[in-house]
Amino acid sequence: MPPAEPALRRRQRLAAPAEPAARGHADFDDRPATGLGAAFLYPERQQRSWQVVMQPVSMLLNILWILCGGAYMAFGWLVAAVVMAITIVGLPWSRAAFNIAAYTLLPFGSRAVRRDQLTGMEDVGTGVLGLLGNIIWFVLAGWWLALGHLLTAIVLAVSIVGLPFAWAHLKLAGLALWPIGKTIVPA
Repeated sequence: MPPAEPALRRRQRLAAPAEPAARGHADFDDRPATGLGAAFLYPERQQRSWQVVMQPVSMLLNILWILCGGAYMAFGWLVAAVVMAITIVGLPWSRAAFNIAAYTLLPFGSRAVRRDQLTGMEDVGTGVLGLLGNIIWFVLAGWWLALGHLLTAIVLAVSIVGLPFAWAHLKLAGLALWPIGKTIVPA
């Protein structure tokens, strides 16, 4: 166990992003705290990871998004997550689908990135097993979620007002095809 360091210095170290090359397997404090399990894995970061302030423009766009098709597509992601969770074998896909359902409900102010690009380290979801998991996901649920996002994007693109929402649906359609190995971070 490392010796205790002053609170101010520790906060500065946790607040500063680490360079990917400087991250090592033994230094767990530099890993990003994202997702619902972050509060249990990193209790010292609980306050910081849950205090993401949404900008007013993002909040307005998210409200309009929910009214213009975001709610039913988030429901589609939830259905896929529940179906995957019912089959115990589908739990890894279920976790990814729950995370992306939350992202689909409020996409503005966040973005999806590959975990290995974020952390600088390859893990199970970004390696060969992640590729295999994405292929299985595509066959079971990815194609119909991507199709739903694509059809919604076409309907929204007809009007000029719906273009930002159509673009967001197109990005989500790409994410629906290959969700394993991705994480949602504030933009």
